[in-house]
Amino acid sequence: MTIISTQYASGIVNATEKAAVAASKLIGLGDEKAADQVAVDAMRTALNEIDFKGRIVIGEGERDEAPMLYIGEEVGSGKNDEVDIALDPLEGTTITAKGMPNSLSVVAAAQKGGLLYAPDTYMNKIAVGGQLPKDVIDLDASVEDNVKSIADVKKIKASDVTACVLERPRHSDQIESLRSIGAKIVLIPDGDVAGVIMTTQTNNPVDIYLGIGGAPEGVLAAAALQCIGGQMQARLVINSDDEKSRAQKIGIKDLDKKYNLDELAHGDIIFSATGVTEGTMVRGVRNVNNNYITHSLVLRSNDSSTQYIETYHKII
Repeated sequence: MTIISTQYASGIVNATEKAAVAASKLIGLGDEKAADQVAVDAMRTALNEIDFKGRIVIGEGERDEAPMLYIGEEVGSGKNDEVDIALDPLEGTTITAKGMPNSLSVVAAAQKGGLLYAPDTYMNKIAVGGQLPKDVIDLDASVEDNVKSIADVKKIKASDVTACVLERPRHSDQIESLRSIGAKIVLIPDGDVAGVIMTTQTNNPVDIYLGIGGAPEGVLAAAALQCIGGQMQARLVINSDDEKSRAQKIGIKDLDKKYNLDELAHGDIIFSATGVTEGTMVRGVRNVNNNYITHSLVLRSNDSSTQYIETYHKII
């Protein structure tokens, strides 16, 4: 049996590197769509060079909304194994256009059926890193109860817990609840994949991620947590009849289902994130001595390994 996370590792990493380099040329130029498009083009070209039967399960949108890397699109040479792909060629289009930190190019790959086939809607999420008791968090519990639960198992005060939250008006109540118990808050303008991963990193003082972001980003974050350890719960947020129809169209029967980590991503997984702009998790693309230098975080579930890769790409 092919180990996905080993067999196709170099190709997956190459895809995020190429997308990151392409997007980096538009950092700070104020054009979100152009930055996203060049990342999509570069990633699609790289994925099609891999000898596998790839299928996009998390992509740029539905087929009628996205010309490339749409949900259901087939990528790769068509040879060898069937592989499900979740991707975001440019996670953080706005922060790239504005020259702000923590934009990434991200791909997760798993054996067929290993990633939730999620619609392009919102998703409510809560996540923590590894080495904590099972069920330490609960999506249906209050913010205060989740923070107190983490504080109790870590033997710290609630005021010593740090939460990461997307800075959006919809999170005003959660932010108020966190501040009411003295918890610290890291507000991020975009990029909730990085926000979830920060809960696992000892060099980032984040204990819990919570809030509503994109469902595609939720699956990508879950894939990363499966590789390095952690807990996550999520539920789709359906705001219209159109979103309900899209969810049902791809096979979601219970729109109120609370997903655990294993239901979002499971099995043999590889996750690659390459920095576009400078970030807390990985460095951004640099142009040094006629080379683009990329910095990538690569995670594998089969051996729970974490690898940082720095690659020099000669400018032709």
